[in-house]
Amino acid sequence: GGNGVVGILNNGKGKVIMLRTDMDALPIKENSGLDFASTTIRKDAKGNELPVMHACGHDLHMTTWLGTLRTLSTLKDEWNGTIMAVAQPAEEGSMGAQAMINDGLFKRFPVPDAALCYHVSAELPAGTIGYLPGPIFAGVKSAGITVYGSGGHGAMPHKTIDPIVLSAKIILDIQTIVSRRINPVKPAVITVGAIHGGQRNNVIPDEVKMLLTIRYFDDAVLQTIGESLKAITRGHAIAAGLPDNKMPLVTFSESVDPPVCNHPDLVMKSVASMKDILGEGQVIQVDPAMTGEDFGKYGMTDEKIPIALFWLGGVNQDKYNDHIGKGCFLPPLHHASFVPDFEPAYQCGTAAMTKTMIALFKQTN
Repeated sequence: GGNGVVGILNNGKGKVIMLRTDMDALPIKENSGLDFASTTIRKDAKGNELPVMHACGHDLHMTTWLGTLRTLSTLKDEWNGTIMAVAQPAEEGSMGAQAMINDGLFKRFPVPDAALCYHVSAELPAGTIGYLPGPIFAGVKSAGITVYGSGGHGAMPHKTIDPIVLSAKIILDIQTIVSRRINPVKPAVITVGAIHGGQRNNVIPDEVKMLLTIRYFDDAVLQTIGESLKAITRGHAIAAGLPDNKMPLVTFSESVDPPVCNHPDLVMKSVASMKDILGEGQVIQVDPAMTGEDFGKYGMTDEKIPIALFWLGGVNQDKYNDHIGKGCFLPPLHHASFVPDFEPAYQCGTAAMTKTMIALFKQTN
């Protein structure tokens, strides 16, 4: 699938268990203050040179993945079966899992009986693991809106149809989709993450472009959001007096990350092993998150592979205590100051995943 890596460790007859890590960095300049902070510059798909950092904790994912594999390779007397180690690129771009699947991941390599992975948490303390049977991460769809107008001089707005004002109205009305058009018990998020229009302070432009992210757990919710975006944008354009050939253009990306839906039985079997090695209080049931991950695609192939994603606590315990007790700021995922507390998180993640995989190998069903 491009830069994906697959390693197979055969150790006799038994189950096939897939352990996956992602590898992406993000176009963010690190502001952690650490002496090993990223100073790397890379070109994006458009050729722009940008600073990059592992602002979503994927460096911890990789090291915990490698630590688990190394530990299991030294404990081969404890288990029988096959480990399928997958290092996947382009999780942040929502393309990596599908690219590997399309390139024959489950045809060129064994079909796993289970697939496991971690995602670091910026809210749980290092040394803990978060779990949830069923949907744990939301589905993700990207959208774009082009709002047309009739530009002109900023001093004579009455002779124009201002797409910036029109866009402002549309953005405000978009917020009513979740609050007024979707069943309140079904979560969803619509965020306008970018808006671009105009070049000068005294010129009203002809168009404005917006970029959106949509988060959902239910396909019917996604359909309602799509229909509502088209209805709201068209309604505002008609009210502004725009002709039919200048109705807003609403587009949706071809790719979509489905919700990450954890297999309940696999999760609870894993949780039993994790509690056994970490302790009852260190393995915590969490709420669903509106963050997205393309790991869910591995569970939606024709092979119907059971999958389980776990949150790996990454927050320094002292900082976590200050946050709980004093309300101190915790840098979230995708923040320039995000830094997982490596040693306790690594030790916890490696021990728990090793214990879990050995137990899964030994189970007969």
